[in-house]
Amino acid sequence: MMQEMELVCFKIISAVGSARSAFMEAIAETKLGHFDQAQALIDDGEEQRVKGHEIHFELLQRDSSGDGPEFSLLLLHAEDQLMSAELLKITAEELLAVYKRLPQAEIN
Repeated sequence: MMQEMELVCFKIISAVGSARSAFMEAIAETKLGHFDQAQALIDDGEEQRVKGHEIHFELLQRDSSGDGPEFSLLLLHAEDQLMSAELLKITAEELLAVYKRLPQAEIN
């Protein structure tokens, strides 16, 4: 069971790590005024974030049926990475919205 759980945790970490990278790239593109590229990166990151969330949700369902995983620092880390990806997505979306409202001369 533990090796299976470790694999599940690493799947979450991998998916949300990709999402976080995409969101960070989106912020960088936003700052350059490349709004279409930034939105595409946010969209790509969201696909990865959802993958991680779906894996995590399966764990929650198992837990609610009494077949939950044992506590581990690896699971805690995976959940932390999932939450930070969600926060980073919101931040990227908000920065994109703000930068779109600025005049072009102020961006460059």
